[in-house]
Amino acid sequence: MQTVIAFIIIFGSLVFFHELGHFIFAKRAGIMVREFAIGMGPKIFGMMKGETLYTIRLLPLGGYVRMAGEDVDQIELQPGYRVGIILNNDDIAEKIYLNQNVQHPNVVFLEVERADLEKDLFIEGYDEDEHMVRYSVSRNATIVENGTELMIAPVDRQFNSKTVGQRAMAIFAGPLFNFILAFFILMALGFLSGVPSNEPIISSVQDNSAAQVAGMESGDYVKAINGQEIDNWTELSGTVQENPGKPLNFIVERDGQELELVITPSTLEENGTEFGQIGVLRPIEKDPIKAVVFGATQTWDYTILIGELLGKLVTGQFSIDALSGPVGIYKATETVAQYGIFNLMNWAALLSINLGIMNLLPLPALDGGRLLFFGIEAVRGKPIDRQKEGMVHFVGIVLLMLLMVVVTWNDIQRFFF
Repeated sequence: MQTVIAFIIIFGSLVFFHELGHFIFAKRAGIMVREFAIGMGPKIFGMMKGETLYTIRLLPLGGYVRMAGEDVDQIELQPGYRVGIILNNDDIAEKIYLNQNVQHPNVVFLEVERADLEKDLFIEGYDEDEHMVRYSVSRNATIVENGTELMIAPVDRQFNSKTVGQRAMAIFAGPLFNFILAFFILMALGFLSGVPSNEPIISSVQDNSAAQVAGMESGDYVKAINGQEIDNWTELSGTVQENPGKPLNFIVERDGQELELVITPSTLEENGTEFGQIGVLRPIEKDPIKAVVFGATQTWDYTILIGELLGKLVTGQFSIDALSGPVGIYKATETVAQYGIFNLMNWAALLSINLGIMNLLPLPALDGGRLLFFGIEAVRGKPIDRQKEGMVHFVGIVLLMLLMVVVTWNDIQRFFF
């Protein structure tokens, strides 16, 4: 149960902040956001606030922000439609009912002759006395069909009416917010647990470790190894890891005196690679300024690390079997949760950065694919045909779903068979 809660909180937070980025910058650009959804598939919760429907959906496979004009979400009033129109005190249409009887003191029934709900905002047709009438339509008017209300989206509130820069920012903001979330998680981690110092000082020595056997103590300052001066913890750990099973001569300073210790690193193996370990921990500092710097540097380091791993995947150094889907992420979360909240926070930050990077890949249906089309539009000076772009994204969605099935099946085989 603990793993389920941790997974829901982590995955939900990553998706929420990703979609929040899209949402905020879409609203800043004046784009109408029809729905803000966490999850995919059937709706299990929905709340209408203003012009946006906020939903939680059944399948924890992502989320979306549905913007006006991105798809066919406008209802066209064709000639011959019989509609009921609710007028305000200025005889402006505020609500339009399609093909249903309406009981309201200000309702007007009309057989539509012409209507424009995007640019000129009007509707005209024949009333019950067969007189031609024309009404202006409010920018916030809604259309009601079969009990469902949909607010009209004037052309200036639609996604495709905005500049390339505004549209690109609304799309880029999703991955951007994943990096921002990772930064704040890692900064909070620095505040709460402290920031690892790069000073070559031994914070603690593990019981029965190579360092303890050789006589190393907490507080020892490592000055040199095998005659090579040690200036920071990175050099210390690097030297140890590169010399598994080989005796190393340490010069340490303790209580103002220099001591020589001979330590033979234990040999460990990971992914077929051997490395050394002597069983010591680095010092931790609690400093608000360093916590902020830690958040920024760790976010950058994790970004570079994931980028390198992605490059190896592209060049064939990693196989597709190395990828994990929701099942694999759940199992990894289960393992990490056993080591405490700080490790879980670090894992959440890593996942957030990973989500941001993956969404920026220039692949159809991903944010990066859409940004690629915006770049082409900026160079050409005109957009690519919407139908052709839509077809490319559709193919991309199908391929991504197939990849998700393959990855999920690999996860199931790896963990349950």
